[in-house]
This record gives sequence, C-alpha cells and structure tokens, in this order.
Amino acid sequence: MSDLIFYMGLATLLTHELDAMTHQEWQLLFILRKLPESLAKQLFVILHIPLISILLWLINNESMIVEQWAKIAISLFLIVHTGLHHRLRNHRRDTFHSLLSTTLIYISGVLGLLHILTI
Repeated sequence: MSDLIFYMGLATLLTHELDAMTHQEWQLLFILRKLPESLAKQLFVILHIPLISILLWLINNESMIVEQWAKIAISLFLIVHTGLHHRLRNHRRDTFHSLLSTTLIYISGVLGLLHILTI
C-alpha cells in the first residue's frame, strides 16, 4: 500500500508540473524569473528531462537502500513543495487558484505525508 501511495503522490506532482506550464510557474522560481520570458519557459521545460530521469532512476535503483531513501526524499519534497505553494499563494505571480491546481498541490503533500507514515 505504501508504494501505491508513493506513486500516486509522484503522479500528482508530475501532473501538477503539466498544470504549472499553464500558470507560468517559472515566474515564481528565483533564477528563472530573472531571465527573458521565452528562455525561462524553455529552461523550465527542458530542465524537467534530467530531473525526472534522475528521479525515475533513483526510485528504480538496484540498491533497495537507494530506492527507499529516494522515495522518502521525494515524499518529503512533496510536503515541502506544498508548503512553498501555500506560502506563495498570495504572491502576485501565483495563479494556482483553480480547484484543479490547488487539489493537485495539496493532495501531493498529503500523499507524501501518508507515504512516510505508512513505511
């Protein structure tokens, strides 16, 4: 059950990243928001390739210890990520106010917490 909860949390985060494109999330990120809009948008998308590749490699690692710690780290990130979005909810560049956006953000944090509590 713990693995299912983890994968649901990860899927929710990845779906949030799709939603983030429609909300120009790069404008909330410290380094990217300082770049020209077209470059920031492209970097936001392209940087997800190595990031997601590394995450998938870690959670499917041959070493059970690496796999377990990667899942714990990702679940902790889900919680922190939700907290960051909650803290930025009134930021002038934050447009994640729809039911879909807020549900994806907060459910991912809840699933991260549930995963940690069930391991």
